[in-house]
Amino acid sequence: MTLTHIDAQQVEKTLSPKQAVQALRDYLQQGFDPATDLERSRTEITNGDFLLMPSNSPTGFGIKLISIPGKTADPSIPSVNGIYVLFDGHTLQPTATIDGVALTNLRTPAVSLAGVSHLLTNSSQPLNTVIVGVGAQGRAHAKTVESVCDGIRETNITFISRTQPADLDNWLAGGSDDARKAIREAELIITTTTSPQPVIEDADVRDDAVVVAVGSHSPDARELPGTLLARAQVIMEEEAAAFREAGDIIQAVDEGNLDKESLVSFAEVVRGEVELHRNAPVVFKFTGMPWEDLVLAEAISAQL
Repeated sequence: MTLTHIDAQQVEKTLSPKQAVQALRDYLQQGFDPATDLERSRTEITNGDFLLMPSNSPTGFGIKLISIPGKTADPSIPSVNGIYVLFDGHTLQPTATIDGVALTNLRTPAVSLAGVSHLLTNSSQPLNTVIVGVGAQGRAHAKTVESVCDGIRETNITFISRTQPADLDNWLAGGSDDARKAIREAELIITTTTSPQPVIEDADVRDDAVVVAVGSHSPDARELPGTLLARAQVIMEEEAAAFREAGDIIQAVDEGNLDKESLVSFAEVVRGEVELHRNAPVVFKFTGMPWEDLVLAEAISAQL
């Protein structure tokens, strides 16, 4: 048995963000039902949390093991640490380990764009994009937006956060007049924060905007106000996952701002089973499912 380790540099070189987006869309278009995916689990450990994300496909299976430091952990420890273990579906032998952080940084923005890319690539006009949050996920999302739109339309990306990183010039202070103006002019808004409270205001979101909420993944946290979801076409990742972890959706439904029956799924949208219009905002809220990591892990492994 030969066990290959695929490091972060190999992940980045092997599969482009655009290829990752297409791989996820292809898997759903081939008929995969996310409701059949294995459930991820989260366990408290010394100094943090431990996440286990197993999934199975016709050709393989795998699990992502992720640790997230808690309040008592050494502040110098990275915010996410982990590894992916990929197995062959026929021999049941492990075939590769993959840098878990690099895989996550590829997968998460790929999911974001996989749900809405068809809405963003049918125009040749510049795409004004606002990304709220300047961490690893914010930056990975910028790369993915640029990759998906490459050769189709120019992208103008503005980052918004509370403090400015030294390496970003295209940045505005959260809550400032300039930041709100940028949001009002944005066709694409992506929130990638750890905030438990809304980070944008409904009044600042234009009617034809596409909004992707990435950061929150617990029932008591949300990045979007309920009033935005009240007037939006809302895409959920998968019903059980959404009502287990997607606070933006859970709270909007509990408030009476969102009718549960109006929700459409990621798979339905990608397969063209529902049609979205541009007369009201489109909101895509997801928290991440194990099948998404497996699809990309297999795609990366297949190219090596």
